[in-house]
Amino acid sequence: MQQQELGNASVKGAVAAQFGAVAERYRTSAVHAGGADLTQLVRFADLRGNERVLDAGSGAGHTALALAVGAAHVTAVDLSAAMLAQGRQLAHERGLHNIDFEIGDIEALTFGDSSFDLVASRYSAHHWPHPIRALREIHRVLQPGGRLLLADIVSWDDAVVDTHLQALELLRDPSHVRDHTTAQWLAMLTEAGFRAEVRYTWTLRLQFEEWTQRMATPPAAVAMLRTLLTHAPAEVRTQLQVEVDCSFTLQGALIEGVSG
Repeated sequence: MQQQELGNASVKGAVAAQFGAVAERYRTSAVHAGGADLTQLVRFADLRGNERVLDAGSGAGHTALALAVGAAHVTAVDLSAAMLAQGRQLAHERGLHNIDFEIGDIEALTFGDSSFDLVASRYSAHHWPHPIRALREIHRVLQPGGRLLLADIVSWDDAVVDTHLQALELLRDPSHVRDHTTAQWLAMLTEAGFRAEVRYTWTLRLQFEEWTQRMATPPAAVAMLRTLLTHAPAEVRTQLQVEVDCSFTLQGALIEGVSG
């Protein structure tokens, strides 16, 4: 029923509705709450204690909370009020008071020019309908010389693998837009005014049942996902390391952009 309703919504409306229904699962998700990629993002942030930080597409707040430990202040922005509520709960539990949670659109930020020293975005950018617009907004709110740390799943240059990946993502989550390739992100960051480079890469194994249950994917879509993975071409099964139970592995990249 919910996915039928989402079918008539905008992508941004779909994000808010889809994640509002499953917000608590993302508060407890091991993929989002930790991992080497989050550790590396905090390391590259290299916070000194006086930074104003924006978490763009904060979800349940795991990245914002990790950065708040070392920053002067963090603002966490997301389209989903339910996800922001999970972040507030976690901040309260951890005794972190230097963090605000606000509903907001990354493509139309309400903050003034040069408001932040650092912007972070983790596992969010694949939901952006207009990534160049979002990157330009991030560039606008950064101080000159400020940095963006963008961490997300990235696709493969191989067209066959890319097509299957996007189909899998969209079947599981109708608010998905696209997993861009690393080269595409670097080109878009350059177009938006950043000097960009890849800082870290990782692999992420997704246990199939956990992956679909976290998003409350309907049974019919789960069945189609199993069919796609089971009968995928050899090159897709090799790159995604598809397992007997349909678990598989994706690739991620942490990209740093320095504002000009």
